[in-house]
Amino acid sequence: MSDSIKHECGIAMLRLLKPLEYYQEKYGNTWALNRMYLLMEKQHNRGQDGAGFASVKFDTEPGKQYVDIFKSNDKQPIADIFKNVFEDYKQIEKEDHRKVNDIKYLKDNARFFGEVFMGHLRYGTFGGNSLASLHPFHRKNNWKTRDLLVAGNFNLTNIDDMLNKLISLGQHPVDVSDTAIVLEKIGKFLDREVEELFRKHKLNQESNIQITENISKEMDLQKVLASSVKHFDGGYVMCGLTGNGYAFAARDENGIRPCFWYKNEEIVVVASERPAIMTTFDAPIEEVKELTPGCALIIKRDGSVVEERIKESPNKYKECSFERIYFSRGTDKDIYEERKTLGEKIFPQILKAIDYDIKNTVISYIPNTASVAFQGLAKAFNDYVDSIRKEKILSLKGKATKEELEEIFATTIRREYIVVKDVKMRTFITQDNERDDMVSHVYDVTYGQIREGVDNLVVIDDSIVRGTTLRQSILSILDKLGPKKIVVASSAPQIRYPDCYGIDMSRLGYMVAFNATIELLKERGQQNIIEETYKLCKSQESLPIEMVVNYVKNIYKPFSAEEISNKIAELITPKNCKAEIEVVYNSLENLHEACPNHTGDWYFSGNYPTFGGNKVVNTAFINWYEGNNKRSY
Repeated sequence: MSDSIKHECGIAMLRLLKPLEYYQEKYGNTWALNRMYLLMEKQHNRGQDGAGFASVKFDTEPGKQYVDIFKSNDKQPIADIFKNVFEDYKQIEKEDHRKVNDIKYLKDNARFFGEVFMGHLRYGTFGGNSLASLHPFHRKNNWKTRDLLVAGNFNLTNIDDMLNKLISLGQHPVDVSDTAIVLEKIGKFLDREVEELFRKHKLNQESNIQITENISKEMDLQKVLASSVKHFDGGYVMCGLTGNGYAFAARDENGIRPCFWYKNEEIVVVASERPAIMTTFDAPIEEVKELTPGCALIIKRDGSVVEERIKESPNKYKECSFERIYFSRGTDKDIYEERKTLGEKIFPQILKAIDYDIKNTVISYIPNTASVAFQGLAKAFNDYVDSIRKEKILSLKGKATKEELEEIFATTIRREYIVVKDVKMRTFITQDNERDDMVSHVYDVTYGQIREGVDNLVVIDDSIVRGTTLRQSILSILDKLGPKKIVVASSAPQIRYPDCYGIDMSRLGYMVAFNATIELLKERGQQNIIEETYKLCKSQESLPIEMVVNYVKNIYKPFSAEEISNKIAELITPKNCKAEIEVVYNSLENLHEACPNHTGDWYFSGNYPTFGGNKVVNTAFINWYEGNNKRSY
């Protein structure tokens, strides 16, 4: 998209199912670490604020380290992590190359040579970018069964409620981030499970060592996780490791955040995106499974794998459609086809916007994520041109001359690479006006392809959030090419509401569709709707979240989508722009037809899948009205 927004994190987890000697003989000692590097790198799009990596070793002797963690907020965090991960191995090889083939020596003396691994890629929507904010989070305990690591892709809307519940139970959390609260929640119920098993076996007069072994065999992670997530409100995929060798991945009941897994006789792997697993492990698409919403994938210490329900799901899931439009990599087969379909479906609106003038129109896209939607749009244009050709040829009843056929086939759609995004630019200028001038040069254009004063220029973007990049950069430089009209097409519908499940879109005042609607209300003397909406939102502040209603919908009711789009076009048109600017958006109906299995559309429709979403959107409106620029969750 032209506007830069941060979004979901990425997770990666790998459990080896064979003894380490097996992988040493078949692949080499560093095979598992290399796979984890690829699995994380193939999801680099999901987090560039930082990354974390952890491993657990099985059967270590007392006194030996069995959990290793490294985090990095370096400019290239994944590379920095694995440079550190391989340091011990390289040092051992340098000192005595024979020892790099001694598995026991490596486990005792090299970090990260274990049996289970977990990686995390962070895009921060809460907290800073310090190492302390990076996952995995570690809840240390001398009992391996209580030692817990958690990493996840989530945002929870009811952190304050859960914090109060922990305090009421006698706990004293020192961190109020959702990750820390989640860690404490799971840790509390893990402690309870271990204590219950300990008491049970103690009655049988077993030794403490024997009890510990039995606990590792009998731990019920399904019960632990079901108790932990009972009051979670939000979207999440959480991965976790215990010191005694259990691993899990848990997904929210609406399926808001994505999660995939794959198992063969050698490994079990979990990731946020399907293509990452397919590429890293050469896995067939039909064998890479989606984790069922409301369920947990649990890998026990003995290597057995089960998918078990931890929370009841609604009749229809609400998977995030923004994943399909923009956030996930377009290399997934289904996502690629869905994005193409979105491009095809917006074609009729674009055709109307250019007044059906194919001959004098150039189509292009705003790099880089809109390229697939552009393929669908181009196909729709080609199909339309072909239909016109067929009609003209048939009308000639087999008596077409060479000149007539040449004229018929001369009508074609012109596809050009017009907008060029340069490498990420940095500016050290502090004055706002000068910084804006520098930012305007992030994009460049291809000259000589537009006939000045004659051609329409259509550029498709996958979504428009703020519109600031269009106004400050893209439209200004496109206008210099001299088009008669510029049509900006969004393959997504209008973004009207904040997200609270992992995407960094929490402030209504940053959304151009919201600002356009407010301007329309003011222009038409309907400020009373703004006042009434504020009062309704304020009246719900002290209500339980299950009773809160999304009253922000009221501000959009007086206007059609086309009216709001026209006002958006006014807001994003640069000063002194010569070309006429029109903005068209896909409809919600088109979105659902293109992405039938991912119906989560709350940022477009305001229909939040959890109660906490309604509270967040009302809070966002209150914050905007009161001039408070803080986050709404």
